[in-house]
Amino acid sequence: MTDSVPEPLSVPPRLAEGMRRFGSAEWLDSLPKSVGEAAERWDLEIGEPYVPGGMTSWVAPVRRGDGLELALKVTWAHDEGLHEAEGLMAWDGRGAIRLFSRLEVDGARIMLLERCRPGLPLDRQPETEQDEVVAGLLHRLWSAPRRAFPFRPLSEMCDRWVAEFRHKQSVSPHSRLLDPGLVEEGLALFGDLARSADRAALLCTDLHAGNVLAARREPWLMIDPKPYLGDPTYDVLQHLVNCPGRLLADPRATVRRLADLVDLDPERIERWLFARCVIESLDREDLRRVARLLIVRA
Repeated sequence: MTDSVPEPLSVPPRLAEGMRRFGSAEWLDSLPKSVGEAAERWDLEIGEPYVPGGMTSWVAPVRRGDGLELALKVTWAHDEGLHEAEGLMAWDGRGAIRLFSRLEVDGARIMLLERCRPGLPLDRQPETEQDEVVAGLLHRLWSAPRRAFPFRPLSEMCDRWVAEFRHKQSVSPHSRLLDPGLVEEGLALFGDLARSADRAALLCTDLHAGNVLAARREPWLMIDPKPYLGDPTYDVLQHLVNCPGRLLADPRATVRRLADLVDLDPERIERWLFARCVIESLDREDLRRVARLLIVRA
């Protein structure tokens, strides 16, 4: 640790790449100021950022003046991460890292967070163990109170993703690889499922083994949520699409295992998975293949 803010401030290559991709070089230029303001506001000693890190956030270990070891997260103010802080407040440490403080500076959302020790990601464990941990976390996360915060409906996210797919489809060279009927069915289903659930819960929407860290307060804690309100069935999808080998080998068996662990309808998970695979089919050839495997029953 340094006495205040390292100079020059180290920026992980993945974050630099992400900001170039999203056209946010100005935000990256303002990052040292944002980190410095957080250090002054909360009396922090700043460490070197975690690598590889994310494409939209700078995260580093910090030590507060009272000796407490925490993590500082400075996030580009993009739409998907709009209510991350509110979600962490709603979960209040139940299966998720705790939020200590937050502020906004020059288009950056800044959070002072619980630091996970040892902090190793769940994706280093076998996938069958990942299934059990993810399912256990989801059960707890879905039970969180949600009325105190202005969370958006899942249908809003799904509609935006469909619109983004349509735009990418019009310019992507991979569009010719897609079956038009399969695409239309998947896109329609993605919106319909978001509106037809018989219950709603506070969703993480990005829960996968890379976003679950080993900790001391609890064995595993979720990080980096993108909260929405909606169908709990949707929340198993990010973990599923991060297990492409099992999906390609036997997608329905993989779905049934997760359905049993989270006590949800396997056919509804299948339909969601088919739609999600279609949404990602321009970028991931493996998920194009999974979509074709699921089309018969979806």
